[in-house]
Amino acid sequence: MATKPPAGDPVQDAPRVAAPQHAAAGLPAIAHTLKIAQEQMGVMRTARTLLKVNQKNGFDCPGCAWPEGDHRHTAEFCENGAKAVAEEATLRRVTPEFFAAHPVSDLATRSGYWLGQQGRITEPMLLERDVEGGAADHYTPVSWERAFAIIAEELTALASPDEALFYTSGRTSNEAAFLLQLFAREYGTNNLPDCSNMCHESSGSALSETIGIGKGSVSLEDLHQADLIIVAGQNPGTNHPRMLSALEKAKAAGAKIISVNPLPEAGLERFKNPQTPQGMIRGAALTDLFLQIRIGGDQALFRLLNKLILETPGAVDDAFVREHTHGYDEFTTAAKDADWDETLAATGLDRDHIEQALALILASERTIVCWAMGLTQHKHSVPTIREVVNFLLLRGNIGRPGAGVCPVRGHSNVQGDRTMGIFERPAPAFLDALDKEFGITSPRHHGYDVVRSIEALRDGKAKVFFAMGGNFVAATPDTTVTEAAMRRARLTVHVSTKLNRSHAVTGARALILPTLGRTDKDVQAGGRQVVTVEDSMGMVHASRGNLPPASPRLLSEPAIVARLARATLGPASRTPWEEFEKDYARIRDRIARVIPGFEDFNARVARPGGFALPHAPRDERRFPTATGKANFTAAPVEFPALPEGRLLLQTLRSHDQYNTTIYGLDDRYRGIKDGRRIVLVNARDAAELDLADGSYTDLVSEWKDGVERRAPGFRVVHYPTARGCAAAYYPETNVLVPLGATADTSNTPASKSVVVRFEPGRRVTEDSRNSGHSGNSTHTTTSSEPGHG
Repeated sequence: MATKPPAGDPVQDAPRVAAPQHAAAGLPAIAHTLKIAQEQMGVMRTARTLLKVNQKNGFDCPGCAWPEGDHRHTAEFCENGAKAVAEEATLRRVTPEFFAAHPVSDLATRSGYWLGQQGRITEPMLLERDVEGGAADHYTPVSWERAFAIIAEELTALASPDEALFYTSGRTSNEAAFLLQLFAREYGTNNLPDCSNMCHESSGSALSETIGIGKGSVSLEDLHQADLIIVAGQNPGTNHPRMLSALEKAKAAGAKIISVNPLPEAGLERFKNPQTPQGMIRGAALTDLFLQIRIGGDQALFRLLNKLILETPGAVDDAFVREHTHGYDEFTTAAKDADWDETLAATGLDRDHIEQALALILASERTIVCWAMGLTQHKHSVPTIREVVNFLLLRGNIGRPGAGVCPVRGHSNVQGDRTMGIFERPAPAFLDALDKEFGITSPRHHGYDVVRSIEALRDGKAKVFFAMGGNFVAATPDTTVTEAAMRRARLTVHVSTKLNRSHAVTGARALILPTLGRTDKDVQAGGRQVVTVEDSMGMVHASRGNLPPASPRLLSEPAIVARLARATLGPASRTPWEEFEKDYARIRDRIARVIPGFEDFNARVARPGGFALPHAPRDERRFPTATGKANFTAAPVEFPALPEGRLLLQTLRSHDQYNTTIYGLDDRYRGIKDGRRIVLVNARDAAELDLADGSYTDLVSEWKDGVERRAPGFRVVHYPTARGCAAAYYPETNVLVPLGATADTSNTPASKSVVVRFEPGRRVTEDSRNSGHSGNSTHTTTSSEPGHG
């Protein structure tokens, strides 16, 4: 049967060899994508579904947040987007019979890949306490009424509302996110951790301070108009593949592209556009200059570039600096101290490459800097991004067409969730508007972010954990600590479409609440509903599912929050929760009165393509900071220290993966076949450390607390990483990231600069803790083949 899931976790019995491929490698990639989609959905359902992805009358892809242009291709999706849609629109089902056959103790041994392949969950499931007060071993069916009653019982029994945590994934719609934060604040807490805390929190912190708004300042059209695009700490080929088409268009218009990364990137080196015949056949090299930087050296690089700009006559936009910025003198004093030798040591670059980059920068009148986790997940991430802003301000590259800051978000609505108020440190003005609209009194003290939520669970300060989507235990750092913390909870609740690791790591009681996905039709008492999302560039648009729901027992996310609120708050709440469940337009009416930029929300989102939210720095060159201007900043240059005999490890995704969801076991852009427990090491570093290609090693992270964190049984792959650097996939390596290793200011886990040593190991055939796959892996590369990121 086409929709039959795998019977058991696959284990490799022999090495497999593959060659690296082009990003979006033409017809083979298309055939591979369609094969996976048809295995999950069948032929007719595949066509019916994929042709609606990212269309103006269709649904927003549940993958990344890359925007769509006004004119859209018939196939407006990438390979991983198609896989995400296929897994949500699958015909496979996880029924009560499945849970009867698979106790939690069995699910805990399964890989993330296997769990995700089982299909859509069809009805609410409850894991009750056993006779000794711990969790039982089998989920059993439960009515929706009883499920909400259990949550309400646990919430009302808490000594304080701050003992509850309400986590949000980036796939949550604007409407559901707004309701969830409203419920949490009416209940009495700002404990609203979300996936932003683990990714672009550093971007938001840096941008809010420097330009006054924690979002990017560019549109898709700006990318097409740029003279120079710098892609730093980001892998578009795997993480945001549709971005490659935008870069290709910019390149065709004359733009130059600099990529800054410890690993070569397949998409930026050799992009074959599957949406055009010529692109599939010939492909194109997008990168003009590749700066293979040492992990964590980006702040030093941009600081030196800023010094060189200051030293070049006529290079600074003096009029912009004089009229629109603050702190210039302090910044220039710090920048002039930048040292060539220190920069070369921090970055691993040579002088010639930096001078080539400077020439491209000085020749550009319109420059954009794009970045992602490679910049945001270090101890010094916030000052690094501030230095990027300094770099753009010097030449007036904010508030100018074709120029600006471009933090590339991951989840499809992660930016919208934050706009809707999912934030543990909300602005007083937002709370004032919320309170005025709903007649409530929101708490003003700050809540817990992700890291502090784990600490609160660990320390017994939090007892109820509610997750709107996501895979919390697989996404978070310090896996052993996180899982032990989750098991201390009295109740864990997950609103989910499919199984994941978090369903097997539970509190004393646990609930799985199955919900509609993006592909599903949403029909409520008020008729067929639409939801809205915000993309990475501040465009808000509607999303309409077109498939019958996977089960008649599913509820939508807004309905789940509304019913939870009614069960918990009772008749004392004056918020019209039942009205909100019936008609999401009523939610949007209230959003329009609370959040600036959403005025006349329903009418504007009804227009094909939606609307752009206002962005003062971009639209008016107005900077709503404490000084009223864009702020130059000056901070000491930092970069990770590397003890002798150690390497700096960055965690990253494979190509067959999106965040913690594992779609397959290959990473063809890097030449990896049938495996995930691999570590990429530069061949020269490997020789010095006596790490033979194909040998097995244990990765042991070193942190100031002296605790040994070990990830066993990783296959060594010699790979052209930057010297002193290594890379391996998460979530398998999250166990190595200490909970206390976070970015200053943002508290984002420092997953991109983990100091590790290597100890002799052996192949792990079954990783029951945090594995996307539990087996071997193989790789091949030759001197003529670039490595691919």
